[in-house]
Amino acid sequence: MAIFIEKPIVVPAAGNKPKIIEEYIGRANSKTTTISVARMVSPGGWIEPEQNPLFTEYTLVLRGLLRVETQNGTFDVRAKQALIMEPGERVRYSTPDPEGAEYIAICLPAFSYETVRRTGETRKPY
Repeated sequence: MAIFIEKPIVVPAAGNKPKIIEEYIGRANSKTTTISVARMVSPGGWIEPEQNPLFTEYTLVLRGLLRVETQNGTFDVRAKQALIMEPGERVRYSTPDPEGAEYIAICLPAFSYETVRRTGETRKPY
């Protein structure tokens, strides 16, 4: 059975500056638990708390620079580049350049506040 997603919904974002997360597929919009697909627009200078997720995250940068700090190194992911983060690795995302970044994030299984495991996170699930 096909499920038509008419439009994304904006979900709350973590970090020091306002960031737009438009979820197309996932727990909040389509009630899908197996995968989430979201478009992210982060301003320059945005940084989020460190996390240790229980899901695999696939990130495709469309515009700008996304910095990904892991326990094994730092990656500067630019437009037309991608990164795969496996579950259980400590990671922190940021957009250090003034123009920020736009990117697509796909999580398997779907993103949830319980499984992202951010440092200091106290949000309730949606």
